[in-house]
Amino acid sequence: MGQDGTSPLAISALARMGVEAVFDSAKVAVVVDHSSPSPIEGVSALHTMMREFGKRTGARVYDVGEGVCHQLIPEQGHVVPGDLMVGCDSHTCTYGALNVFSTGVGSTDGAAAMAAGKLWFKVPETMKVTYNGALAPGVFSKDLILYLVGQIRADGATYMSLEFGGPVIDALSVEARMTISNMAIEVGAKAGLMRADDKTLAWYQGRGGRAPAPVEPDANAVYSQEVVIDASAIGPQVAKPHTVDNVSPIEEVAGTPIAQGVLGTCTNGRLEDLGVAAGILAGRRVHPDVRFIVAPASRRVYLDAIEAGHIQTLVEAGAAVVTPGCGPCVGTHNGVPSDGENVISTANRNFKGRMGNSNAFIYLGSPATVAASVIEGRIADPRPYFG
Repeated sequence: MGQDGTSPLAISALARMGVEAVFDSAKVAVVVDHSSPSPIEGVSALHTMMREFGKRTGARVYDVGEGVCHQLIPEQGHVVPGDLMVGCDSHTCTYGALNVFSTGVGSTDGAAAMAAGKLWFKVPETMKVTYNGALAPGVFSKDLILYLVGQIRADGATYMSLEFGGPVIDALSVEARMTISNMAIEVGAKAGLMRADDKTLAWYQGRGGRAPAPVEPDANAVYSQEVVIDASAIGPQVAKPHTVDNVSPIEEVAGTPIAQGVLGTCTNGRLEDLGVAAGILAGRRVHPDVRFIVAPASRRVYLDAIEAGHIQTLVEAGAAVVTPGCGPCVGTHNGVPSDGENVISTANRNFKGRMGNSNAFIYLGSPATVAASVIEGRIADPRPYFG
């Protein structure tokens, strides 16, 4: 898989290799999601290159409005438990929540995989992460992964496979699990794997035609490191500018004024996320000094959110809903903040300039934290909204 920031590079690499066909058109997809719709003519030319590549090779092309690659690939049944998958995007590790060994690669490696159906890997060591206890009201899977990132830091699991488990993971929905695996790369991990339980298999019913072939951890597996976390003791977490591992409990940043809130991205743009935010915003209004941008993760999510009433609730509260895709996260078109502005976002990265302005400040939190914050006009603890 490639997206519109990486696929053109991979297509050009294939041309340099003299390769005109992909190894299996059913196993190759390119997605227009980062700059969608196109903001400038140069990007439009790259999108055209991707469309022509699809027509020439038979590879699947997901065009403007279809959604984020990391929602579409599993949603459309392109991967199933037990698969090995590579994507030209660092957050390809998302599908680990579905028992897929999925990992991000560079565009040239992606081109080689498209051409040959093969790629060289070093088998990673594994860090086992167990979440015990239970989540308190107002605390979500985003808080669990932010807490881990803050504890082991950005290089804490470099080229390792993270294996997530424990009763808290078992209790989470598939969507919530995807939030955790999505951010495995933020600690340097190669993959973020979870077992395929009944929830996983039920989620796959009706998606594609291939039967899952789940892989279980070996009974005698040797782990390079084991981390045990008591989720009952974790409250809402926020990553402060300008690194993802600059994490603190929300109490340390509560009250920080914000100019913009973002709900969406490949981390938290799914139906469950929109529902959490809508539940908080129902009957309330976005603060007059705040812009609230919502980007559904896919067209399917958008339609389901309309049917559930979430979109009407969010729009009535003052949200601006943009095209399904990456939205403001990548900073190429939608929602670029102004100098000095603070943004609270459900995205996975807050590096300087990430949203298109190196003079802005990005804080990361859960959909509940974002929803509470856009109401109050400052970073706010969502727990009071859960009674």
